Amino acid sequence: MTAVEMNAGRNAPPRLRRRLSRVAIYGALALWAFICLFPIFWTLTTSFKAAPNVMQGDILPWLEFTPDWRGWRSLGLSPETILGPSTPREEFLKRFVNSLIVSVSASALAVTLGSLAAYGLSRFSYRFGPMRNPDISFFFLSQLILPPVVLALPFLVLYREMALLDTQIGLILLYALTVLPIVIWIMRDQFSAVPVELEEAAMVDGLSVWGAFAQIVLPIVLPGMVSAFLLSLVLCWNEYFFAALLTSTHANTLPVMVASQTGSQGINWWSMAALSTAAIAPLLAMAIVLERYIVQGMAAGAVK
Repeated sequence: MTAVEMNAGRNAPPRLRRRLSRVAIYGALALWAFICLFPIFWTLTTSFKAAPNVMQGDILPWLEFTPDWRGWRSLGLSPETILGPSTPREEFLKRFVNSLIVSVSASALAVTLGSLAAYGLSRFSYRFGPMRNPDISFFFLSQLILPPVVLALPFLVLYREMALLDTQIGLILLYALTVLPIVIWIMRDQFSAVPVELEEAAMVDGLSVWGAFAQIVLPIVLPGMVSAFLLSLVLCWNEYFFAALLTSTHANTLPVMVASQTGSQGINWWSMAALSTAAIAPLLAMAIVLERYIVQGMAAGAVK
């Protein structure tokens, strides 16, 4: 046996193990992707089902059931109704615009205020009674422990006195308040990963504190800000409890409309599925567009 054949024999088992481990990893990832994407597939196919198909649990189109535009037709979004007048479609577009304005505005406000608060917590030392920076950061995060139902009556009374019931600005302020702790917690780690020496060098070169913050720090933490914005957007977009409690006619959002898809014979699952699919689509599109920033933000946190 030659030396080359002996080396090939010794290298075969490690190569085989690497291939098997790679197959196992990709198999596990494929299984996890299937588990994560199956609810979206189920929702999408349900929007094309008739009532018997929904009740029988048919899954595969063209094999177990024949797709129909019933769910989309009920919203005026089917091919034969999209160009004509439709009251349900106008109602859907109104709720969609409400959700878009409220979610984007609240997320932008939360990221702006949360980034400033997180920058202060990462660069300066604060003292509020016995509380220091770690205690203050945990205090912000601990606000998420409070169940929303506990705040229902206080906010209902407060918003009635301030004439904020059934208004977009009322939801924007409340949603920004609810996601602010998450933004502060995420951005504090992002700012802490930026060396202070970079800002000091910028200020030596003539920049002010705000100039160093805007020109040096912000470009570095931008991926983290985009990730925090997208997470806030998802949470605000899907919020139902306060939207149902504090709105009635003018400021209702998509989750409230999805939950109201009931008829004389029960829940209209096809209409609910069509609405849910239409509500999910913008978030998926935004996640695809901002994928590069999301990955960079996750990688920055992992490296830290």
